[in-house]
Amino acid sequence: MRIGYTLMTEQAGPNDLVRYAAGAEQAGFDFEVMSDHYSPWLAEQGHAPYAWSVLGAVTQVTERAELMTYVTCPTMRYHPAVVAQKAATVQALSGGRFTLGLGAGENLNEHVVGRGWPPANVRHDMLAEAVQIIGGLFDGGYFDYEGKHFRVDSAKLWDLPETRVPIGVAVSGSQSVRRFAAVADLMIAVEPKKELSQEWDATRLGPPTRKVGQLPVSWGTDKDAAVKRAHEQFRWFAGGWKVNAELPGPAGFAGATQFVREDDVAGSIPCGPDAEPIAEAVRGFAEAGFTDVALVQIGGDQQDGFLDFAEKELLPALRG
Repeated sequence: MRIGYTLMTEQAGPNDLVRYAAGAEQAGFDFEVMSDHYSPWLAEQGHAPYAWSVLGAVTQVTERAELMTYVTCPTMRYHPAVVAQKAATVQALSGGRFTLGLGAGENLNEHVVGRGWPPANVRHDMLAEAVQIIGGLFDGGYFDYEGKHFRVDSAKLWDLPETRVPIGVAVSGSQSVRRFAAVADLMIAVEPKKELSQEWDATRLGPPTRKVGQLPVSWGTDKDAAVKRAHEQFRWFAGGWKVNAELPGPAGFAGATQFVREDDVAGSIPCGPDAEPIAEAVRGFAEAGFTDVALVQIGGDQQDGFLDFAEKELLPALRG
C-alpha cells in the first residue's frame, strides 16, 4: 500500500504548504495530494490559497513523490478545458508525477461564481461531460465538443506532456461508481467501503485499478489537546458527503456541527501520540481493497512535528 500526505489548503498558507511538501517527501511519503478549495470548511482552519499555483511550486521542491489533486471540480469555478491545460502544465513541470483527481464538487467552493448549485444528478452529468472534454484534449490535436452543459471550440493543449495525465474520479456510492468506473484510471473515496472497491472493479470489466483513500488523523504528544484540535477544525467531517456537498460556507458548517462532541470526533479520527491507532485505521482501507491512503494531519501548526513522527515511527510501522 502506498502511503500519502495531504497538503490541505484549508489549514495552511501557500508558503507553508510548499515547505511541507518538501518535508513530506524527505520523510518518506510515497505521494502527496492537495485539496482545491475557495474557502475553508470552518473559520478555525483559516486558509484557502489557490491550489494550482501551489502545485506548480511543489513540483520544483520535490523530485520523487507523486502528486495529485484531491480533488478538483472541473464544472463551475473552472471550465474543463482550462482544467486540462492546468493538469498538462503540472504534469510537464513534475516530470510525469501528476494525477488529476476530479470530483463533482461542493457548494462551499463552487457557489462563488454565482451560478447557483445544481442537484447531484446534474452535477454528475456535468462531471461526465468534463471528463470527456479533458480526455479529448489529452488525446492531442484540436478538439471540439458540444454537450448539454459545456461547449469547446477548437481547443488544443500546446504543451502536452510526454506522459498522459491519469484521471481519478471521486465516488461515494453505487451511482457514481457506475457512472465513472469505466472512464477513469483510478478511484478516489474517503470512506473504506469494500463495496465501492468491488463494484468499481466489476464495472470496469478489466484489471483492478488503484483506489485512493484519505484518512484524517490528529497526532500530538498531548492526546487531550489532539482531540480538542480535531474537534475545533475537523468536526465538519462528521456530516458525511451528502451534507458536506450542500452547505454554502463556514457559518453553515459551524451551525450544522454545533452539537458534535469531542468524543464523537475522537471516535472516528485517530488522536494522540501513538502510531497503532493510525495503523489500525489504515488497515481498514487495505481490507476494503484500497491501494493508497493519504493521511491528513489536522492542524496547520502541527505539520513539522507530524512529519518528524511519520519519518521515525509512523511510516516504518505502517510498512511493517
